Amino acid sequence: MIGDVLKRMRAIYGYKANEMSSALGISASYLSEIENNKKQPSLELLKKYADFYGVRLSSLILLSESMEDAEKSGKGTAFIRSMMARLIQNMSKMVEDLDEE
Repeated sequence: MIGDVLKRMRAIYGYKANEMSSALGISASYLSEIENNKKQPSLELLKKYADFYGVRLSSLILLSESMEDAEKSGKGTAFIRSMMARLIQNMSKMVEDLDEE
């Protein structure tokens, strides 16, 4: 299920597959296999994803586990929207805090 999360995050952030594969230092075909849950990314690669998106690795894994539960109950899309709204809200707050400094 981690592949689904990574694919959705890429789409939400507006990156093309070739842009993401270049940023991560992997081939586009390997990225496709990960996003289609045919291959599991290594811990090292997941760390690159987390760094790229500016999130903790543990948060990325928790997001994947939580999304899997939401998908089983038919609420996957709503879950992703909710999580992204929280992320955007937190990022906005961080920007405001930086502006105040």
